[in-house]
Formats: sequence, C-alpha cells, structure tokens
Amino acid sequence: MLARERIEYLLDEGSFHELDGLARSRSESAPERPYTDGVITGWGTVDGRKVFVFSQDFTVFGGALGEVFAEKIHKVMDMALKVGAPVIGLNDGAGARIQEGVVSLASYGGIFFRNVLASGVTPQISVIMGPCAGGAVYSPIMTDFIFMVDQSSYMFITGPDVVKQVTGEDVSQQDLGGAKVHTSKSGVAQFVSADDKAALDDVRYLLSFLPSNNMEEPPTLDSEDPHDRLCPELVDILPASSNQAYDMRKVITTVMDDGEFFEYASAWAPSIVCGFARLGGRPVGVVGNQPIALAGVLDIESSSKAAKFVRTCDAFNIPLVTFVDVPGFLPGVDQEHGGIIRHGAKLLYAYCEATVPRIQVITRKAYGGAYVVMDSKSIGSDLAFAWPSAELAVMGASGAVEIVNRRDIADADDPVLRRAELIDEYTEKYCNPWEAADRGYVDDVIDPAETRIKLIAGMEMLRSKKETLPPRKHGNMPL
Repeated sequence: MLARERIEYLLDEGSFHELDGLARSRSESAPERPYTDGVITGWGTVDGRKVFVFSQDFTVFGGALGEVFAEKIHKVMDMALKVGAPVIGLNDGAGARIQEGVVSLASYGGIFFRNVLASGVTPQISVIMGPCAGGAVYSPIMTDFIFMVDQSSYMFITGPDVVKQVTGEDVSQQDLGGAKVHTSKSGVAQFVSADDKAALDDVRYLLSFLPSNNMEEPPTLDSEDPHDRLCPELVDILPASSNQAYDMRKVITTVMDDGEFFEYASAWAPSIVCGFARLGGRPVGVVGNQPIALAGVLDIESSSKAAKFVRTCDAFNIPLVTFVDVPGFLPGVDQEHGGIIRHGAKLLYAYCEATVPRIQVITRKAYGGAYVVMDSKSIGSDLAFAWPSAELAVMGASGAVEIVNRRDIADADDPVLRRAELIDEYTEKYCNPWEAADRGYVDDVIDPAETRIKLIAGMEMLRSKKETLPPRKHGNMPL
C-alpha cells in the first residue's frame, strides 16, 4: 500500500485531516522540492476516537528524513500531547537524509525527545511497513508498541553491508532485522502481521483496549458474555500430575469475555503469556506463566517482557490479572552471567510500582522468589485467589526434602522409601494453599469454575481504587 492508502485504511472513512500537505524541502541540496517532503501527517478518528498519524512515503526521497519532514512529525506529536490523543507512526523510510547532513540528525533528536515526553502520557504506536534503519530505529523502540509486516519490513542499526565489512558475517536484511527476528529473538517488536492491511487491522483492535491518554479510563464495550458465567471446564484443564504441562492460554480465554485474548509478544519469551482481554466489558492486562514452555519458569527474557507489559498497563490505567504457575527462576550459568538477578528485578519493580487494580490467581505452583515476583499480596496485589490445586512453598517437595532431610535419608535403613515418605509429608504440609490462606497471603481458596465471577466482582470493587506513590523525580529501576 502507498503512504496515503495506509492512512485511509487505518482511519474511519472520511475522517482524515491533513497538515502541512504543501510543505517542501528548504535544502539547497534538493533540486526537486516535492510537496509533503516525504511524509503525510494529520489527524483523524479510529472507531470515532481521535488519533494523530504520520505515514512515511517511500516514493519521495526514499522516505528519508530531512528538516521539513521532521518538523511535520514534531508538529503532530506536539498536538497529540496537547490534546491527549494517541500517535500512530507508519514507518517506511530510509533513515536520515544524507544530503542534509547534521540537520537531519538534529531533526531525529527532536522526535526522540518528544517520544520521551509523551511516554506514559499518550499511547504511541509504531508500525514498521518497510525499511527502518540506523538512527530511525530509536523512535519506534521508545514507543509503547511495535508492529511489523512479515517479509516486507525490517529494523536494524547497521545493515548487512556494514555487518559484513566489520564482522565478516554474510546475512540478509530479513535474517538480520526482519519481523520474525524481532518478534521471536530480540523482543524489539511485539506484533507481526501478514501484510499491510492485517497490521492496520491489528492496530485498530489494539486501540480498542487503550485510553486516549493517561488521565482517561480505557473504553468499555458491551458484552453479552454473562458476568455470572461459571467455567466448569477449568476444573479439567489441570493435569492429574503437577509435573504435567497445560496451556495457560486456555485458562485465560475460558475466563475472559467471549474467549477473546489479544496476545502481546506471543513469539518471544514463551514461558510467560501477556496480552489484553476484557472482563465484564472492561479491558484488563493479563499476565500468566506458561507451563508448556520451560515449565513456566521466569528467565531473563520472560521477566523483561512481562515487566514492559505491566508498566504499559499501569501507565494507561489498565487493571492487571496475573495467573501464577511458576516453579521458580531458570537456573544455569548463562542465566546468572546474563543478569537474571537484574532482569528478574525489573518485573518485581514493575509490579511494586503499579497502582492500577491488581488481582492474582494461583492455579498451581507458586515456588520461591518467583511466586513473590508474580504479583503476590506482599508486593501490593489487591486480591489474591488460589485454586485448591495451588502449591505455595519455598520450593518443590523433592528439592526441599533433599536439602532439609539429607541426613535423615542417608541414615535410613531404606533411603528410597524414607525419601518418598518425607516427600509425601512435605507435600501434605506445604504444597497447598491452606497455610497461605490462614495467614492472609491468599484472600480466598476458590472453585476454579468461579474464577470469572470472582475476577469480575473483584475488579468492580477495585474500580474506585486510588493509590499514589511517594513524591519523587522518578524511581531507579534496575535496567
């Protein structure tokens, strides 16, 4: 699609108002001075709600950014911040306009600065629909969401030619920075679509969960899914053995309105699931450990993924529901040397800092520090529910017995039998939700079939929640 066609497809029919359509380059190095200077900017509506948009035009100067090009983007970003509306950037450009030299670099700086000013104030969405290279990548990465189009878009700091010259590695544009790379390996982008139209459809769908700015509530939609609907199928989702896997997505889609779940970064860090859904017609952000991937452990990537998602939801007043089935943090030399302590703390910090309504549901394993990090009561969760199958303990029975009862097992006439007896004792005493409920760390042990009812009632009660953090310039998150 061409730049203007993309805008017309994204916005409500006839709602687009263009700005600076007659602007042209002032550079003496440009013998031709086409109108728009390579970017189309303005505002319109999506489902009747105001948004600002810029669409880079690859047919003009290859979509490369120059002084006038940047000034047009600066203008719509400033207007969006003034009136409290989202900004959607449709990126399809070749980076800085070389002919304009340092002017184009300074112009990029103006965009980056505005990205940061608007961060957490108005939603910023980047759609990569063609090339995005060099300094140009730093504007999208500072926005809230990045969409990419499979096989036709790419992002990288240095292209294949430079990579080959410097490192000797021979790589294609798609293998270096294509959609599949950034949505499954680097975690730079969260969504990948088959073509331009699919990407723009997904953007419209995402906007239906987001408020226009941080002072508004997310939009509520009427749902015919009954608030008092029981979910008896949840009883059968958990396997008989706690060591068997199940798909947390099935739990989420069973509980949420109409089975809808818009997953965030689905191909990256698969041991944790994040995404948007609705409960009783109101948007919620959902985080859940995924037992079918690495048993649902928290590792470097899953911690970073969930932390960014939690902070995004908190910034835009979207309540959080956390489903817990976590055996711990992933052990290993690579994880420790890679900074799992630092990265795991990002998720802990994000939850501790969040002031939106927060509800935790423990479905099965809740072991050690990973349980605490997954929005436990002790770090500020407003409500915590547990299924009868929940296991709240420092660690699993087998590992605990090996540490606590090592000498007892070694001195036994039959070490294997004694070990089995001790595991049964530990499981009965600790691997259940009752002691946690006795101490108030869990507010209620619920029938899994009532999960939806409890969540909707809890969210309704928490709608009037008001919580503020201590006055400060900003916290010092472990980045």
